[in-house]
Amino acid sequence: MARIPPSYWRSVCVEEPTRSLPRVEKSEKNLIQVQQLQTELLDESTPDTSYLVLIISSCAIATFGLLANSTAVIIGAMIIAPLMLPIRGLAFGALTGNVRLFRRGLLAVAIGTLLAVLLACCLGWLVNIAGFGSEVWARSEPTLLDLGIAIAAGGISGYAKIQPKISGSLAGTAIAVALMPPICVVGLGLSQVNGSLSRGAALLYLTNLLGITLSCMLIFLLAGYASLHHARKPLAWALALTAILVVPLGISFAKLVRQAQLETSLRQALLNRTVTFQRLELLSSSTNWLTNPPEVRLNVRAREPITPRQVALLEEFLQREMQQPFTLIFVVGQVEEIRREEGSNP
Repeated sequence: MARIPPSYWRSVCVEEPTRSLPRVEKSEKNLIQVQQLQTELLDESTPDTSYLVLIISSCAIATFGLLANSTAVIIGAMIIAPLMLPIRGLAFGALTGNVRLFRRGLLAVAIGTLLAVLLACCLGWLVNIAGFGSEVWARSEPTLLDLGIAIAAGGISGYAKIQPKISGSLAGTAIAVALMPPICVVGLGLSQVNGSLSRGAALLYLTNLLGITLSCMLIFLLAGYASLHHARKPLAWALALTAILVVPLGISFAKLVRQAQLETSLRQALLNRTVTFQRLELLSSSTNWLTNPPEVRLNVRAREPITPRQVALLEEFLQREMQQPFTLIFVVGQVEEIRREEGSNP
């Protein structure tokens, strides 16, 4: 009978089980990571007392900053960013089919949003300011650019959750995407019964919300925290809802591009003096696209009076360049040179 060498028994009894150990350990490690991430997100998505305090303080700071037209104060409110945490939980719950996590994240987002709108509306009604500044109106006309910012910022937020080493970038991400200020603008619009302002700010908030959710889902999927088979349906819903927003955002973006083209044509006309303007400097311009034809208000500085004939010539020039009529209104600041008289002592 042939003798079996010791190397055979060593390979069967020792080496073969050892080869399968890394695969088992890797699977168990992935499972532990997923469970740990779910536990952390579930804790972050709980609308507890701390969460409500952060919502109230962030909303109050953002609202006062908007009313004071202070960019620095608004940035301070963005850094708190309490809504970013439950949105990540909502995205992970939808992606993995964790109903408990999804419902808790959705509940936290809904409570935070409604509380912020109500508080901003009350503060706006109490302050009763006559008119809003540029910081408020800047959040009333979102474009496709805002959707791109939300997707990029949401992706960084999701990646920061699975890579704790870069968690410090979450503050900058919150500043970039700005969740709380649009909600506050919705409340301020309601306080003055300004439907167009509230609708525009609500569109910006939904854009940020869906953009962050979609990009977080993609990051979690690419990182291996969910399978593509289970993620297809929630991803399809997120893509469909985001696609719906593309229509109004695209219209606003086209208007933004057209506004830039209009300002370029105006500056070209004035700088080249094609319509007999002499010594005139264009400081700023704004366009009201709701009127027919659109009304362009030009803030200029001039050394000589501007005549109606010059305005008519510029309107004709713009109509040729833009293929659309415009009504021009000049707000002129006269420039006068004053020097000392000859022979006088300083």
